[in-house]
Amino acid sequence: MIGAKGLPGLQPVGGGVETHVEHLASSLVADGHKVTVYVRPYANPLNKKEWNGIKLVTLPSWHRKNFDAITHVLLSSLHALSEKYDVIHYHGIGPSTLCWIPRLFKRSSRVVVTFHSRDQFHEKWGLFARMYLALGEWTAVRFPHATIAVSHSIQKLCSIMFKNRVTYYIPNGVYLPEKISGVGELKQFGVEPGQYFLHLARLVPHKAQDDTIKAFLSLDTKDKLVIAGAASFDDVSYLEQLKKLANNDPRIIFTGHLGGATLKQLIAHCRAIVSPSRSEGLSVVILEAMSYGRIVIMSDIPENLELIDHSGIAVPVGDVQALTNAMRWTIENPKLADERGARAREIIKRLYSWETVARRVEKVYKNQMEPENSYIRMSHS
Repeated sequence: MIGAKGLPGLQPVGGGVETHVEHLASSLVADGHKVTVYVRPYANPLNKKEWNGIKLVTLPSWHRKNFDAITHVLLSSLHALSEKYDVIHYHGIGPSTLCWIPRLFKRSSRVVVTFHSRDQFHEKWGLFARMYLALGEWTAVRFPHATIAVSHSIQKLCSIMFKNRVTYYIPNGVYLPEKISGVGELKQFGVEPGQYFLHLARLVPHKAQDDTIKAFLSLDTKDKLVIAGAASFDDVSYLEQLKKLANNDPRIIFTGHLGGATLKQLIAHCRAIVSPSRSEGLSVVILEAMSYGRIVIMSDIPENLELIDHSGIAVPVGDVQALTNAMRWTIENPKLADERGARAREIIKRLYSWETVARRVEKVYKNQMEPENSYIRMSHS
């Protein structure tokens, strides 16, 4: 697997793609497959060769925003040519621009690309990067033997833009957690169970933490807002902007990157997850929140609407007043909010388990997957 920075369980790093790769690789290893994941030095500082049964190959990258991923993917692609891989799986449209290397020079391997999101619309990128990522959408569908789309919206986009090209819909997955009763990790942040909102995401503009903060500041409440996530490694300007926007309000807490028991308890005991992103593929954060039975307040982009099926609240992208109203509703209607959260957990149990996802990916690897032409009806309330 090529394209992820590393594995979050090995070293706190990355976002949804890294979480996806970690869980998919773990599920495939559990089924008896040998899986190698290419990682970057800063994501594997102890230079481990193996983690939880997953083989790790650590190769360098030019550690700059516009070149970190592509330089690592280039070296990983060249390294893969000398290995006896049955499948070489690229994650992301940027990395897919180099999947022609094994297609051309390692024809014994099946090349697969997962189209995670339309990265060209992420606000952190400049014009050249956006143009390159637009090219990546073409290469993600044209170059590999098979393309996986993590949402029906992305699959439908591919069918319209790249006619006669088959893509396979396989969503992100999530493990259904047991009920978490412990609350000890909450004390460090000064929050009480059920009395805080949680915005969990990398601190990048398209995740819209600024909208969440503006909406929360309009609330007359003793609840708190927890902003969990770290800034990009070479761009802390957005974090500084968010802190300025928060204006030292003691109710707003910035935690940095979190994992393990701390993150689990924060998700399990929040009043609601707030995710007004302007762009997503299929949000792992929303899936995780739903798996814990929490209601999600989110933007009404198509990729989000696929998930909730009346279990959350969707608001127009960038509509801060609507976001405030939705947050206020969860405060005033805690019982109804909990009922929607319980419905969300059932949706996860039925449709988005990692075991199901891994079996479908395995079929794509073996060229046994039948293409789907139907799309989930998108609805919200």
